[in-house]
Amino acid sequence: MKRRAFLKTAALSSAVMVELSARPATRPGQVEGPSPSKLPRWRGFNLLEKFTARREGNPPFLEKDFQMIRDWGFDFVRLPLSYQCWSKGDPAVWTKIDETQIVHIDEAIEFGHRHGIHVNLNLHRAPGYCVNPPAEPLDLFTDEKALDACVLHWAFLAKRYRNIPNTRLSFDLLNEPKDLPEESYVRVVKTLVSGIRAEDRRRLIIADGLKWGTKPVPGLANSGIAQSTRGYAPMRVSHHKASWVNGQDWPEPSWPLNPDAKDRWDKERLRRENIAPWQDLEKMGVGIHVGEWGAHNRTPHPVVLAWMKDCLDLWREAGWGWALWNLRGSFGVLDSDRADVTYEAFAGHKLDRAMLDVLRAG
Repeated sequence: MKRRAFLKTAALSSAVMVELSARPATRPGQVEGPSPSKLPRWRGFNLLEKFTARREGNPPFLEKDFQMIRDWGFDFVRLPLSYQCWSKGDPAVWTKIDETQIVHIDEAIEFGHRHGIHVNLNLHRAPGYCVNPPAEPLDLFTDEKALDACVLHWAFLAKRYRNIPNTRLSFDLLNEPKDLPEESYVRVVKTLVSGIRAEDRRRLIIADGLKWGTKPVPGLANSGIAQSTRGYAPMRVSHHKASWVNGQDWPEPSWPLNPDAKDRWDKERLRRENIAPWQDLEKMGVGIHVGEWGAHNRTPHPVVLAWMKDCLDLWREAGWGWALWNLRGSFGVLDSDRADVTYEAFAGHKLDRAMLDVLRAG
């Protein structure tokens, strides 16, 4: 089915349209508030309630998280979402959307409004692509049915939230596209942007870099969208003993890493390899944000904090914001289960106060 006909005939439910605040008058095509060419230095966390579909059901987002984040002085949450939380993973029924799950996203946007937190919606699992297993039944980058379905889901969200200003809400199209030809990714991104623009011509849109978010995409520089990078380099520090990247056999890291070896990692190498290429993209009129970063709980805590300080220094110098993966869990400041941290009891959680202090200073 052709995409235009698909979108016309697909059932985009509009029973619950969020009208939390009207937008000010703007010219067609104008993006009010934050600009795709210069993003605010938003700082915050990824919240994972709908990061993956769960057999027992997907919990709503928690208002107390937004309050806590605001009280600590942060102003941003990224919501990595699996479309399977509101739709089946079967291509035959990709067009059906369960609004009882979408209501939880409505609530999160309202929580952000109440507590002064910008909300960024990201499709971590989209019809046809996810960086994590299991693989999708069709490939978003080669199959038109998958691309049509992904357009439909983004168009649904764009229509639902079109009256919410960009100061409060932005879209992040696809989480960490793999290492594929730039022209293939550019084609998909431009198609998704067109689907969103058909419903909301002014929405602030961000695209992750290629090669799992680490490589700038110059081919999107004139598309009127910002781009998102990552803060996991070097993986031997951030993912020490992480099973999903086969890090179990890596030697215990230090920071700087390999200080006396040829393959040394330090602050200057981070600047050279992780900052400078994105600054080149920024000079082309593209706003930059670090959508994910952090270190797994098996990396020694002093190493984590030293590495974090250097990352934060570099992003502050560049004027870029960031979102830690995650708030609660093995990369977070709450309930991270690190063996070498003395935790503080905090609101029913175990708080890594030392890490929080580093983040607040950054």
